[in-house]
Amino acid sequence: MSSPFLTRRAALAGAATLPGAAALAGLASPALAEAHSGAAPAPRHHAFAIGDFKVSTLLAGTRTVPDPQSIFGMNVPSEDFAEVSSQNFLPTDAAQFFFTPTVVATGDEVVLFDTGTDPDGIRTALAAAGHAPEDITTVVITHMHGDHIGGLMAGDAPTFPNAKYVTGQVEYDAWSKMDNDGFKAKVAPLADRMSFLKDGDSPLPGITAVSAFGHTPGHMAYHLESGSDRLLLMADTANHYVWSLAYPEWEVKFDADKAAAAESRKKILGMVAADRIPLVGYHMPFPGLGYVETRGEGGFHYVPVSYQMMLKG
Repeated sequence: MSSPFLTRRAALAGAATLPGAAALAGLASPALAEAHSGAAPAPRHHAFAIGDFKVSTLLAGTRTVPDPQSIFGMNVPSEDFAEVSSQNFLPTDAAQFFFTPTVVATGDEVVLFDTGTDPDGIRTALAAAGHAPEDITTVVITHMHGDHIGGLMAGDAPTFPNAKYVTGQVEYDAWSKMDNDGFKAKVAPLADRMSFLKDGDSPLPGITAVSAFGHTPGHMAYHLESGSDRLLLMADTANHYVWSLAYPEWEVKFDADKAAAAESRKKILGMVAADRIPLVGYHMPFPGLGYVETRGEGGFHYVPVSYQMMLKG
């Protein structure tokens, strides 16, 4: 008689056929995930409504990164990092990074927030959501790290030929003074088509900039409101749902000003938790969409969406 229990090898073989399994196994991009033998296509977008806005989060890429405590929780003992990881069923030898721009169709405008690491990734994800690069009327850049500006230019040509561009004044000014190849190649060529804002400014009706400085000098989140619905795009305010969001005081390698970044996390996450606003996190596990609740003294808990936020029909 055959055993009713799956062997580990059989279970892993079955898991490889699940959507997104190839990406989570460490493949570098959704395109590679689809090419993985026997794997179903990884989801590229998740569509939902915020009032009259149609919103889609876009999986523009994913990759596995080793030694996560060299990035997260740099200021805590390795024993504490391991204990928190174990409590949350997380390995300590690797982390999976997700790169999730968001596109918002407001009726009159199609607004893209950030552009992923490269033109091909964002084009593919946009196509899955039913948009061509030519459809984008406004590109909003939350900050100037390479995984947010990488899709802006395809060689010498803008990836989004009909778009205007918006970013924070503090952020642009800071990067324009740096000797940074990414900024020079991806952002500077678009400067004459770019407008700049500060905390509380609205690039378009229903969209408001929220300062979240620290990750970079002028890092911005964006609050969306349509009808009675609200959404916060927190960008890189928190880069991991446990090692950053749950423990806002844990230092993150990529935060330029670690103290300011921690204060921004506490401010933004506290607001979202108090008002029960859903949020999109650029590096949260795809679809990058969830809720936040308070946890103990000064901590938070991430609650990923299940079926709460989907397009009806």
